Amino acid sequence: MPSTIDVTTLRGRPLGRVLVKMGLITRDQVHEALDVQKHKGGPLGQILVDLDYISDEMRTMALAHQMGMEAVDLTDVEIPHDIISLIPPQMANAYKIVPLEYEPDTKHLTIALASADNFHATDDLRTLMEFNVTAKIANPTQLRSALLKYYDVEPESIGDLINEIAGDEHLSMMVGGEHSIDLDELREVADSNPVKRLVNMVLLEAIRNRASDIHFEPFENEYFMRYRIDGMLYEMLPPPKSIAMAIASRIKVMSNLDIAERRLPQDGRIELIVGGRPVDLRVSILPTMFGESVVMRVLDRGNVSLDLERIGMREDDLQLLRQLIRRPNGIVIVTGPTGSGKTTTLYSALSELNEPQTKILTSEDPVEYDIDGLIQVQINEDIGLTFDRALRSFLRQDPDIVLVGEIRDLQTAEIAVQAALTGHLVFTTLHTNDAPSVIARLLDLGLEPFLITATAEGVVAQRLVRCICTRCKETYVPDEIVLLELNLKPEDVSGRTFSRGVGCDYCRGTGYSGRMAIFEIMLYDDQIRNLIMERQSTNMLREAARKRGMRTLRESGLLAIYDGLTTIEEVVGQTLSEDMN
Repeated sequence: MPSTIDVTTLRGRPLGRVLVKMGLITRDQVHEALDVQKHKGGPLGQILVDLDYISDEMRTMALAHQMGMEAVDLTDVEIPHDIISLIPPQMANAYKIVPLEYEPDTKHLTIALASADNFHATDDLRTLMEFNVTAKIANPTQLRSALLKYYDVEPESIGDLINEIAGDEHLSMMVGGEHSIDLDELREVADSNPVKRLVNMVLLEAIRNRASDIHFEPFENEYFMRYRIDGMLYEMLPPPKSIAMAIASRIKVMSNLDIAERRLPQDGRIELIVGGRPVDLRVSILPTMFGESVVMRVLDRGNVSLDLERIGMREDDLQLLRQLIRRPNGIVIVTGPTGSGKTTTLYSALSELNEPQTKILTSEDPVEYDIDGLIQVQINEDIGLTFDRALRSFLRQDPDIVLVGEIRDLQTAEIAVQAALTGHLVFTTLHTNDAPSVIARLLDLGLEPFLITATAEGVVAQRLVRCICTRCKETYVPDEIVLLELNLKPEDVSGRTFSRGVGCDYCRGTGYSGRMAIFEIMLYDDQIRNLIMERQSTNMLREAARKRGMRTLRESGLLAIYDGLTTIEEVVGQTLSEDMN
């Protein structure tokens, strides 16, 4: 539909008026649709479509004009190759956009898209490519044809880009960080098209492969790029060492950091919408002997379900956890190493307790997921906003439930105890090997036993183990040596079925795809509290808890093996034998 209308006169107008101005409907039809809306509700545009007064395409065009977007007819448009090459095929197809015009002096890019709601495409083009973007609306069928015409090619690979960069004489002069580099030159290489395309491709590839971290690591004679997927690091094709500084500078630009500062650590954040899903990238820059090491934590908020029903707990464990988090006051501790899923478990618990009549405050470092209804505070130790200082302020905010991201010192532990004693429910985390070890850790911090027994309600310990790939899963009989790693004999597993992944393209030949949590839940009763008061050993606490039905991490892992969800090797690697505790 050619744009013969001055869209500036339509911006912000009611949709019915826009459609009338476009000559698509009459005022009487608008009034009829408004009467339907008054009685039945719903968007006016959809009502007009249901009444057969306009088509979906007309509604989309009107919504675009309402937002001030012009229409473009792609039927006879020929787009030059140098314009098309500005947007890589992966990005064009992922965002459903086609570039139309480009002004190099102002970095002004005009694109065509099919939906007025596709605002994240323009936002991400600004963030990833630093274009000043103007969007025009196009017929969806015409846009699909343009994508097939211009971008139906073999996707550019990271290897192709690295080869292109290796032949770039200007970039090859940027080796090392030992000599002084002009700031304008640094900006120029960070802004170069090959470097932009490489960084963007690495990011999109990482998100597509469900990576949790992306590493860019400089060494004396090499430069590594690695992804962490399901807890394991995988090396990618390494780019030339000469672009180490260009990549670090590019990422600094994207995360609004200081590209001139190369001696001090920096932390930043990049927010993207990829495939309609919100993705946060937490950026950490660390100066090393051979350049700046960059690690990006991928927080794919659209890929995380904050629901206790879906974190992988067995039914009896789930009942125990729900019993624990419904206590009127006290401290509930989730423990495990970094990257063991503690945050997901805590957020899932808070999501279940998140009701209009409950006030929940959290202090986190960093705030990983924004949840409506929760008041979340980002800890910043550089300016003195520590966990204990935030928690002191929390108690003056009339909360019902408080989350302390981590108990790191005695001050934070004492204030958490004070909060619990004054009628609040406190959630927090610690780093210990298992649930019984939490007591020893709190005592080491200097907390008195009587304060622990008065406030602590229970501990959830957890680990993440890789799941067997369902596409290449097979059953097998493990040999005796493997069984001995779990302290099992062949007669102990008679009739049991064991599974493993053979390795396929879907799981990148690893035999694993995704991860699941295994849990150890220890509730404190009078006898456990008496043992704490007597400062009994961790082993004594463990035995007492097991007699009361606590399932250890290794026992939980064993059940997951029997269910065909994970392997012996994973459980052995992630848990300690009870004999070793």
